[in-house]
Amino acid sequence: MASNKNEANKRLIEKIDDLEKDYGRQFSNTQKILLTTDGSITAILDVLYGKISLFTLDQHFGIAEEKHEKLVNVKAGDEINFREVLMHKNTKPLIYAVSHVPLARCSADICSDLLRADIPIGRILKNYKIESRREVNDIYIEKANAKLTELFKTDEDFLARDYVIIHDDEILMWIKEMFPVSHFTEI
Repeated sequence: MASNKNEANKRLIEKIDDLEKDYGRQFSNTQKILLTTDGSITAILDVLYGKISLFTLDQHFGIAEEKHEKLVNVKAGDEINFREVLMHKNTKPLIYAVSHVPLARCSADICSDLLRADIPIGRILKNYKIESRREVNDIYIEKANAKLTELFKTDEDFLARDYVIIHDDEILMWIKEMFPVSHFTEI
């Protein structure tokens, strides 16, 4: 197990190095931590800024499509909670996140908290003492779309990562998190 974790860490460090070379810019230590952590982003932001808040942009139940079969290991037609949020401190947007959660893998209490909307997933897992691990799939640069430009008031590129949260050897959720390349450079 330790060997697998070391390999995963090495892969993420190499990914950051390659991204810095390709982008022609070094990222701050805080940016690197946010992109590579296998812990809660919410907990990190709480340490950096004090308790952060969450604003839910969209949340709805839907039916898994073919692309979800790979993302969260479900069958097309299974029910999934789609959630789109903005983590912020006061009025400053910090992180934009999208998650896909197969409902069959959530207890009624967790589903209820997901529906209450403005609770970060990291806090939900902590509140229910869910033993889980995060596995980062990819770290990359993404161009701003209209929604990100409006939310963050910038059209600059975004640093992004996507990962899965695994509980009882099953994917509990898939999450994508993004922030502008100019964020978290001075911390």
